[in-house]
Amino acid sequence: MDYKLPIREQNSNKGTFGKVLNICGSRDYIGAAYLASVSSLKIGAGFSALYSTPDVIRSVSSLLPEAVYYRKLPDFDMFSTVLIGCGLGNQVGLFKKTIKKLASKTIPVVIDADGLNILSKIQITLPPNIIITPHPLEAARLLGCTLDEVLNNLEESAKRLTDKYNCVTVLKTHRTIICSKDMIFVNQHGNSALAKAGAGDVLAGIIAGLLAQKMNLFEAAKLGVYLHSRAGEIASEELTEYCVLASDIPDYLHKAVKEIL
Repeated sequence: MDYKLPIREQNSNKGTFGKVLNICGSRDYIGAAYLASVSSLKIGAGFSALYSTPDVIRSVSSLLPEAVYYRKLPDFDMFSTVLIGCGLGNQVGLFKKTIKKLASKTIPVVIDADGLNILSKIQITLPPNIIITPHPLEAARLLGCTLDEVLNNLEESAKRLTDKYNCVTVLKTHRTIICSKDMIFVNQHGNSALAKAGAGDVLAGIIAGLLAQKMNLFEAAKLGVYLHSRAGEIASEELTEYCVLASDIPDYLHKAVKEIL
């Protein structure tokens, strides 16, 4: 499969490669905010910002000095891409406020994790350029069906999600499915090393970082899934499939990227 990375212009600055706003994290899920924020930078975005609670910001900023931190929700027009949901917890009001403000904008938006759980419970108009990244149980909640129905009909479930939410769907399984209105792709890489808490936050951050670099929704999702899965494979060659942590995956991204340069 021919994967194409975003072009890196030499006459550039951090704005050239896009700005990601991560609306992630909560008191009980601090690590998710870090994993999403660092991954968008590791894949080449020029700027990663995190809006979260003071506790999350204090913790994440000690690990990631390269990011920018907001205690008040910033102007979305400053950003190339918004990622919402990683470790968000039950912050329904924040999710609704964010989506309503984005509904009239064309900024690409990635909805992951707790954002998907909230979305499954409410009726709301979504922005026009959306990627959702559910695992099968989240997909079942979004579709209002059983987990077995999703597991027994993975491609059909991805198509149903795409139709229902007018989005690109990344249905995360052993062979992750990327589905748009007129295209479907099944990723053939990855292993059990990726079956760890936090791995999905890394994937969401990678996809957001690629979107910030002006890739279209489907191609960013496809490339993000591939690089995430390949980085997991490479990490497991050194660390074994048992011992890879989600936080290891960003540290092996450069090796996956080098393979397709």
